Amino acid sequence: MIKASNHVLIFALLLIMAGCGSRGSSTHDPDGVNDNTSVPDTGFTGIKQYFSRDILVKESTFKNGILNGETKTYYKGGQLNQTFWYENGIREDSARKYYLEGQVFRSTPYRHDTVHGTQIQYYRSGGVRAKLNFNKGLRIPELEEYDRNGRLQKNYPGIVYTIDDNYATAGKVRINLGITDEKRNVKFYRGEFTNGVFDTAVCKLIPPVNGKTWIDLKKTGTPQAAHIGVIAAILTDYGNNYLTYEKIPLPYNDLK
Repeated sequence: MIKASNHVLIFALLLIMAGCGSRGSSTHDPDGVNDNTSVPDTGFTGIKQYFSRDILVKESTFKNGILNGETKTYYKGGQLNQTFWYENGIREDSARKYYLEGQVFRSTPYRHDTVHGTQIQYYRSGGVRAKLNFNKGLRIPELEEYDRNGRLQKNYPGIVYTIDDNYATAGKVRINLGITDEKRNVKFYRGEFTNGVFDTAVCKLIPPVNGKTWIDLKKTGTPQAAHIGVIAAILTDYGNNYLTYEKIPLPYNDLK
């Protein structure tokens, strides 16, 4: 009886050892699947639609939760409004703005999520309306605008100025700013074009007061620049900003 019991015990131990060995062998099976392994969620892949009060306003293409492919926006009536192209969440290629009737109104080039290159605006007929150039998101001053017959527009307004000289009595000089066409909407900035572009982070906007714009300079008693630079951003009939620059000489060499 004792021997029989020993045999039963040994057999049970062998069965337990065999079972443990079979469980461990799955780690060497390239096709083996562990039911407890969790695969991380990489995000949505496909086209996602966005609605406002049951009206489709946007469609975006995603890959693994990141914008990748075309994004479209829509007018309230369902017509295509704009298209953008994304690569790994970054705008690339050309974005397009459309007329309600479906024609392209504007094509804007993007590089690494920044406007870079020549933006082209169109008439409904397909003719070119305007060309604006950008360098890494900043406007290059040159502007081309065309009428419906394809004629290049010229004779844009220029900057004009007058000087109120109170240097001798108050140590102050005021430079009054304007443009040759007073009916135009204009913003003035103090500064220069930087590396051939208009950078509003460098140029300082001169806020108007009661429709008038000026720069007040004071006597310092120390040598200063002999001139100041002024940039005018003039709104055109085509809805663009015409950029022009004026280098204004100063009557004294210590004004700031």
